[in-house]
Amino acid sequence: MTDTKIIKGKVKTVFTTSEPDKVLIQYEDRVTAGNGKKIDFPQGKGKVCMEISELLFKLMEEHGIKTHYLDTFPERIMSCKSVDIIPIEVVVRNVAAGSIVRQTTLEEGQIINWPLVEFYLKDDEKDDPLLTEDRIKLMGYGEEISVLQHHAREINAILKGVFRRIGLTLVDFKLEFGYDVDKNLLLADELSPDGMRLWKEGTKESFDKDLFRKGKGDIVEAYTHILENQIANLIGYE
Repeated sequence: MTDTKIIKGKVKTVFTTSEPDKVLIQYEDRVTAGNGKKIDFPQGKGKVCMEISELLFKLMEEHGIKTHYLDTFPERIMSCKSVDIIPIEVVVRNVAAGSIVRQTTLEEGQIINWPLVEFYLKDDEKDDPLLTEDRIKLMGYGEEISVLQHHAREINAILKGVFRRIGLTLVDFKLEFGYDVDKNLLLADELSPDGMRLWKEGTKESFDKDLFRKGKGDIVEAYTHILENQIANLIGYE
């Protein structure tokens, strides 16, 4: 590569290119939990996460939701529009699990009757704290609140339908958004089980990164099962 700048994240590396509106993102064979405190390097993980993200980004585009996705290449490389990421992680919850159980009176597995959209500061050093709408306004992103909520609920409806049809419950998931050079707000980062909780319907059997967090199984095997046996055929891409 003749790229001029490398930005290394926890599980992806971003390469700038000679085109200022385009970047190359390499999905790494790496998995982390606890904001990087726990780490492993499962072979094949980067490829399967990229392929799932590609399918789901294409699906979002078909539903009119703009994304940063452009194309994919060998060596786990995805070509994307360059975006200025909003430093806010958008989390959608359909079922109580994880931090909402630790921080509230909700019990794990409790159904949330409407999609709960939450905002967290994108800052690992500060442990990604929960943000109020007033804090978001103080950060200068007040105008984005309703837009992010709307997009999050749209995406939730699409993903819930996809996973329901393959026997999985979409418990919760994380989204990131950013502005491209033309100031268009785009869905960015990735859409894979790495940023979701997925349970086998009627159980709490995980098909997501909780397998790694809790030491309960092989995430590459679970992700590959989702991709090859279910999502690819359902959505209709090869």
